[in-house]
Amino acid sequence: MSKNGTRRNFDRAFKVEAVRLITEEKRKVAEVARELDIDANLLHRWKRELSEDDNGAFPGKGHQSPEQEELRRLRRELADVKEERDILKKAISVFSRRPK
Repeated sequence: MSKNGTRRNFDRAFKVEAVRLITEEKRKVAEVARELDIDANLLHRWKRELSEDDNGAFPGKGHQSPEQEELRRLRRELADVKEERDILKKAISVFSRRPK
């Protein structure tokens, strides 16, 4: 968060350029962080994320890696199946009651 309490958002191009300043131009992290008015730890994290997965780093809001998207889909499917199961359990209990 910035000094006024609002969270700042940075696009992929900004993050890549910030990392490029410290990797290709061999500038110090603290110097670049000060210049860009960001925390040095944030810049270190961007560098690590970019080195781990160049194409998948900084996907942005709503853009997930294929693995994350598959996990989200499977969780949603599991929730649907559990709901269907619970409905069937209730239906069985209603229809299996003997009339008095």
